[in-house]
Amino acid sequence: MGKFGELYQSGDWKGEKHVPVIHIKDKVKKGEIVELRVNIGEEIPHPNTLEHHIKWMKVYFHGEGDKFPVEIGNYVMNSHGEYGVFTEPDIIIKFKVEKSGTIYATSYCNIHGLWENSKKVEVE
Repeated sequence: MGKFGELYQSGDWKGEKHVPVIHIKDKVKKGEIVELRVNIGEEIPHPNTLEHHIKWMKVYFHGEGDKFPVEIGNYVMNSHGEYGVFTEPDIIIKFKVEKSGTIYATSYCNIHGLWENSKKVEVE
């Protein structure tokens, strides 16, 4: 039996419309509020239709030396065309960190499954 993590796909977001794109400064100040934006389909738009959509996105921070990551956001996109309303997978999170680490963003497409991306963040 395989591991759940083996089900995640990744790639270069500039050529793959399902990969979460992480926007955060490379260096942030310890204890200050930092803004993080995660979206899907930045370079190649994702359809976001009833038939083909991003259902959810989760964002984690894994501090250097920590045993486990901390979930800093869990976002469900519920509107996929009902009465002409379509949710776009584009979120902004504000949070504070005390040490350097890695942001992990994951998402689920109803047709193409699980996707992931990560970005290191240095705390000054």
